[in-house]
Amino acid sequence: MMSFFKASCVCALIIAAVSGASDDTPQLDVQLVASLRSAGFTGTVGSSLEARLGRPINHRLANLGRLLFFDKLPSLHNDNACAGCHSPSNGFGDTQSIAIGIQNNNLVGPNRRGPRNQRRTPMVANTPFFPRLMWNERFIAVSGDPFDNSVGFVFPPPEGALRFPAHDPIIKTLAAAQGEMPPTELTEVAGFTGTAGTIGPLFDQFDDGKGSRVPPPDSSGSRNDPIREVVLQRLNGSPAYRQLFRQVFPQIAAGEPIDFSMFGRAIAEFEFTLLFADAPIDRFARGDHKAMNVSEKQGALIFFGKGGCISCHAVAGKSNEMFSDFEMHVIGVPQIAPQFGLGQGNVIFDGPYQNEDFGLEQITGDPADRYKFRSSPLRNVTLQPTFFHNGAFTRLEDAIYHHLHAFESARNYDPIRAGIHEDLTVRLGPIEPVLERLDPWLLNPPLLTAEEFEDLVRFVRTGLLDKRAQADKLCSLIPTQLPSGIEPLRFTECQQPRDWTKNPTQ
Repeated sequence: MMSFFKASCVCALIIAAVSGASDDTPQLDVQLVASLRSAGFTGTVGSSLEARLGRPINHRLANLGRLLFFDKLPSLHNDNACAGCHSPSNGFGDTQSIAIGIQNNNLVGPNRRGPRNQRRTPMVANTPFFPRLMWNERFIAVSGDPFDNSVGFVFPPPEGALRFPAHDPIIKTLAAAQGEMPPTELTEVAGFTGTAGTIGPLFDQFDDGKGSRVPPPDSSGSRNDPIREVVLQRLNGSPAYRQLFRQVFPQIAAGEPIDFSMFGRAIAEFEFTLLFADAPIDRFARGDHKAMNVSEKQGALIFFGKGGCISCHAVAGKSNEMFSDFEMHVIGVPQIAPQFGLGQGNVIFDGPYQNEDFGLEQITGDPADRYKFRSSPLRNVTLQPTFFHNGAFTRLEDAIYHHLHAFESARNYDPIRAGIHEDLTVRLGPIEPVLERLDPWLLNPPLLTAEEFEDLVRFVRTGLLDKRAQADKLCSLIPTQLPSGIEPLRFTECQQPRDWTKNPTQ
């Protein structure tokens, strides 16, 4: 979420100038215009996609990606899809604090049940503009531009830097590269069928014999490519999908088999249609000063000034106006972990008691990176039912308060009071080792008045929300029929969409 930094003297003077003058709208507008200009915010990123792509969106390809996104066919375990963890009811983000993948109850919503993975699933909305993906930033556009493959895209092994090399004529965006990854994840979609005796005795319990057998590792020691081959067998064996791919790819029309880059590109093309960056702050920046109310404007001035939020939730340069610096920080988030075992959790956590998440260290192997996670992009953040990498908080106010009072918030954390699911309230990891590494900027946060805090929350909640991303709009994207004929997931929040702009306690 958000990191609060000391503001410069100039920003402090701006805030002081507007305090007590909330009715002086013209003065507010002048000051906010200056703040946005200084931060490099234009409010135009939402209209820049096709220029960045260098082509129009291929809507037929995007629709194919939409069907694949909701279909369980790419799941070897036959019970999950991308949409199982990326729900249209929540900006195509998680409905949980910590994601539930395979062995779920076929529901997507608050009552989804099954063994938990390791972290909260991020929102898909706007991700094509992210130069680094995932909480531990394991998928990276080396150039810093997700639309530029001139120096390639780097992933953890076995993909490394070789699968998506520089100037690849096919995989030109980070989104298309990342689109090849989800089906390979055992805990999320592939499952453990046929793996008993090959991973470790603790994981044998998850081999339930359902779905397709997970193939053994190849010479690289990874199952990623063997799993992709099974998914391709499924796609090529589906007349309905062959026809859909034939309509988009001339090679398939000529009789060639579907390849996995086509799958990844279809998923990415669908994601290109999920850009929601026309919030009140964008319209204000483009000249519509009536797009925001007084409280939102006051909150924006705090965000860009006294609060120092912009230091981590940046908008300029590689941030692409996504309100994240896409860097790694330790912000003292309480550590929660599910029990490990059938129906509870299928990831062994870090630490001597297996109740910690070491974050970036898992990728780099460097203990100095322990507990570091990517700054969360804040656009449409109000659509999330939970906050931070592990969903430790369910109220936006609590998440913002944590940045202002990290030590107090972390040391007094009560998972029940925080409102997380009951199964996540029984195991808390140690917090002092996390606080020892706290980002220096959180050591001396700004002191906000109650009114300033309220304005800041209102700006983050509604000033950054593009209403096109709300459930009443996105639930319409759920296919009425899937090409595979497999029973679809049931999206419970799409039957009675919830207004996430309101305080969840109301």
